[in-house]
Amino acid sequence: MDLKSNEPFWLVKNGLLNSYPSLQDDRSCDVLIVGGGITGALIAHQCMGDGKKCILIDKREIVNGSSAATTSMLQYEIDVPLYRLNKIIGEEAAIASYRACGEAIGKLGEIAKKIRSKAGFRTKKSLYYAARKKDISWLKQEFEARQAAGFDVKLLTEQDIKDRYAIHGAYAGILSALGASIDAFCFTHELLAYNVKRGLLIFDKTGLEKVVYKPGYNAVMTSTGAKIKAKKIIYCTGYETTNLIPEKFVDLLSTFAIVSEVDKEQYQRYRDLLIWNTAEPYLYMRTTDDYRFLIGGEDEEFRDPVKRDMLISKKSLKLEKSFNKTFADRTFRTDFTWAGTFGTTKDGLPYIGIHKKFKNSYFVCGFGGNGITFSVAAMDMVSCWLNNRSHPLDEWFKFGR
Repeated sequence: MDLKSNEPFWLVKNGLLNSYPSLQDDRSCDVLIVGGGITGALIAHQCMGDGKKCILIDKREIVNGSSAATTSMLQYEIDVPLYRLNKIIGEEAAIASYRACGEAIGKLGEIAKKIRSKAGFRTKKSLYYAARKKDISWLKQEFEARQAAGFDVKLLTEQDIKDRYAIHGAYAGILSALGASIDAFCFTHELLAYNVKRGLLIFDKTGLEKVVYKPGYNAVMTSTGAKIKAKKIIYCTGYETTNLIPEKFVDLLSTFAIVSEVDKEQYQRYRDLLIWNTAEPYLYMRTTDDYRFLIGGEDEEFRDPVKRDMLISKKSLKLEKSFNKTFADRTFRTDFTWAGTFGTTKDGLPYIGIHKKFKNSYFVCGFGGNGITFSVAAMDMVSCWLNNRSHPLDEWFKFGR
């Protein structure tokens, strides 16, 4: 499955940061991590910290799937609003899920500091605004639900948003104190390199072909012909997990993004703010750490990567128009365009846990707009499982829920 179009901004901006060999000889480990994106890197970091002997493999080059295309907006807000999620899974579970994402932002910042990351982690406020007048009433319900849950939020009027941010077409908004952004491509490379120094073995262009379940371990056959004996397998394969698990549990969508030319004035005004709205599909915006402005959205059902990529030009023009309508005094000058794939679930939550058809294995699938923060939350979950303990989020993120 092709998870991104050619040349997303982060890949061009950073270039080839690290390369790894393919696996050519047999190996053994405590934990085999399948997937070399940001999820795999975070899980590897946790497992290495817990003293496990780990191997990470990816059928592509490392960080060359969805993590190269992500817009890396780090939010505690889940795609399903809190007031609605309360009704779907119950207030306790909904608030716990939102809080887990909130705590993940701080934890990611701590990791970035520990490894001396240069990936531009930056805490920001988050503005979620009503793109239609009919959305005002439920946006107020969402504000009340978040406030009741203890989140630092403010309800802004249309005039407030115009005065503070010069945004047009925002009929009301929730301003949250909690949010951040990062260059996920760069950060993933840094985190993997950090753990290589701690003993992590990484092999790219090495696909998992077959698994034979043995008492107490898995015998893994790879695309290179080498074998891996692993006590546990953790699948961090993102949206390609749909190729492994037969039942339908996620809908795949393509999202489109454009990045502007360098505009330091625009950057200064919005560098500390994430922006997204209630439109369907919703629009999302942020600055980059090299003084550009990023806008994304115009989501489509994912069917064919070739047809998706043929839409990039058309979608880019629509995104430019959306920007010019939102910021009436500014003109967007596009420098980069690309598309990526993400998934949505019925409740906006990830699938993290065991699957009955895969023995001695776990899945970490951080679907939705919160893929990165869900993956950070999964670090503690994986640590618990490998030490024969349960985790409070197990019930709400499990398969078959």
